[in-house]
Amino acid sequence: MIANKNFTIVGAGLVGSLLSIYLAKRGYKVTVYERRPDLRKNRMSAGRSINLALSDRGWRGLEGVGIDDEVRKIGIPMKGRTIHNLNPPIPLLKGEKGGLTFQPYGKDHQANYSVSRGGLNCLLMDIAEKHDVKFLFNEKCTHVDLKTTTASFENFETKKISEIKSDRIFGTDGVFSAARMALQTSTDRFTYSQSYLDHGYKELTIAATKSGDFAMSADTLHIWPRGNFMLIALPNLDKTFTCTLFFPFEGEISFASLDTKEKMLKFFNEMFADAVALMPTLAEDYFANAASSLATIRCFPWSFEDKLLLLGDAAHGIVPFFGQGMNCGFEDCVVLDGLIGLTPSLSKGEGDWTRIFKEFETLRKPDGDAIAELAIENYIEMRDKVADPKFLLQKKIEACFSEKHPDKWTPLYAMVTYRTDMRYSEALSKGKRQEEIMKKIMAMKDIEKKWDSEEVEKEILKMI
Repeated sequence: MIANKNFTIVGAGLVGSLLSIYLAKRGYKVTVYERRPDLRKNRMSAGRSINLALSDRGWRGLEGVGIDDEVRKIGIPMKGRTIHNLNPPIPLLKGEKGGLTFQPYGKDHQANYSVSRGGLNCLLMDIAEKHDVKFLFNEKCTHVDLKTTTASFENFETKKISEIKSDRIFGTDGVFSAARMALQTSTDRFTYSQSYLDHGYKELTIAATKSGDFAMSADTLHIWPRGNFMLIALPNLDKTFTCTLFFPFEGEISFASLDTKEKMLKFFNEMFADAVALMPTLAEDYFANAASSLATIRCFPWSFEDKLLLLGDAAHGIVPFFGQGMNCGFEDCVVLDGLIGLTPSLSKGEGDWTRIFKEFETLRKPDGDAIAELAIENYIEMRDKVADPKFLLQKKIEACFSEKHPDKWTPLYAMVTYRTDMRYSEALSKGKRQEEIMKKIMAMKDIEKKWDSEEVEKEILKMI
């Protein structure tokens, strides 16, 4: 029976915590092992992390276990991007104010929510514990025996080794997954790759005003696009902004070259002057916070028989530039739960878990690969194209056509972010097709003057 089934989750991050709620609500006994301390007791243990943008795929995962309303209390809706241009004025969209441009994400009601990774993780663990999920911290997974479904853990404080046998093991332990390592070292024909960007990231802070308010508009994602690098800022509940500098590791302009306070401040005042004025701890933050790397992880298979399954970053680690890492991981939980629900015998604690795991990885692998590709492409767009007048014009044309023909055209960003009925792989395929059409449209003579004309509309309709 289900009550007698013991499931082990390796990793108490966002995906592991949400997965534990899904499994516990189905009646399974779930224990989650986490190598870090309990971040609810020591928030610093959460480590460095980019602020997260929670969008519709992520909300679907939260709605599936009825906790979306609780999460909304700790999120701030962002309706679009505010672009901080370096050399205004340039031809910009309606909504420009000085050197700022507002680019809506989609329809008026569509928004991404800025959430603190640590705050959301704490909330998910609290909710999971209400469903009798057990969390054990400071437990580093050192080995997984796939044949016996036994995971070994070493406690950082006591150095005690525990060998935990369970009915199923779920690996949600991130990019450097110990659960995945078991597949790499103990199975035949396991495919694995990791690739790093030559850019990394460093977190900085925009402070609240002296009156305790936001220093900038709080309903948007702020971007300072500068070609080969960029700065972004997302709002926090305490009226600060978490800023992230995405920057080359090496080169003439890089983390390596900005090695003194004087060089760093000179560079920031040249490139991000309006931000510097709002960052009283810039120098301290810049040199206190180390630059972190950005990797894409691809592997397959994600499972072993009916004993182990990888989800989230352990299966498909991606760079953060489409804001879909967490959302994709939460969607993993939705898909897996749906497959479990389609197997009636599992409700009795039995069933073909091998088939469930195989169906899951077969279904999700193309989507993991697709969002990884889209995330890298979106970095180029965010840092380089969002201030380009031709790019902005193309987006205007797409938005205008989509408004007239919503059944024929959905912009790529909306497909990825707001179409929970569309797989990432389908969005990638449709997005490439639409981009080919737009290349031809943008090459039309005098497109700047007739972009919203009937002629352009008919030309797009011919090519769809």
